[in-house]
Amino acid sequence: WYQRRVRASHDYVIVGAGSAGCVLANRLSEDTLSSVLSLEAGPKDTWFGSKLLMWKIHMPSALMYNLCDEKYNWGYHTTPQKNLNDRVMYWPRGRVWGGSSALNAMVYIRGHALDYDRWAEEGAPGWDYAHCLPYFKKSTRHSLGEDDYRGGSGPVGVTRHKMDNPLYHAFIEAGQQAGYPYTADLNGFQQEGLGPMDSTTWKGMRSSAAVGHIHEQSSARPNLSAEAGCLVTRVLIEGGKAVVSTQSTG
Repeated sequence: WYQRRVRASHDYVIVGAGSAGCVLANRLSEDTLSSVLSLEAGPKDTWFGSKLLMWKIHMPSALMYNLCDEKYNWGYHTTPQKNLNDRVMYWPRGRVWGGSSALNAMVYIRGHALDYDRWAEEGAPGWDYAHCLPYFKKSTRHSLGEDDYRGGSGPVGVTRHKMDNPLYHAFIEAGQQAGYPYTADLNGFQQEGLGPMDSTTWKGMRSSAAVGHIHEQSSARPNLSAEAGCLVTRVLIEGGKAVVSTQSTG
């Protein structure tokens, strides 16, 4: 798995091993008759091609290292924002196995249910919350176990942390005094309000898309190959097939 195994052709070529790319690599390679190649411009999230996870990425408290490191981060910036006094905002995006799920602050919170319903009402069938919820549950395993809104056996770990700090309780109480409701699950039935936060961590480590979908699920599959340091520069469709051109990024 951690050696270069490039075939002349594949049934599927996935451009980018970010959050979505890792999911695709895992799901497509479940079919043992299909060959899958994943191409990532950035490096792997392991030490020197081994199976040892890199601490700078997988130790939650080290997240600031990568937000300023061009090795793992595309380091985008926005255009001037007129509603922010024309300021240009820093927009970090993952350039590593796991993509931005390997760099972000690990807050696990879903969009509001009514926003998904609005998408469906405005012409996106199948995107209402009732249709999306089973996929939210399927993708995660929660430290408190499965219920109507949480998954119990999915690939990405989600943890509800203990809130023993007295400042936490003071913050929640202050919010309620200001008129905001308390909610026991910000991803549950009542999303509005203040309450305990979930994070994409598991047993003290970051649970990125690469961890959940590649390292723990599909890394041993012989029909899945993955390349790092491989930037896709062009995709041409010839005779109904995609011809991919790449260049090395180191």
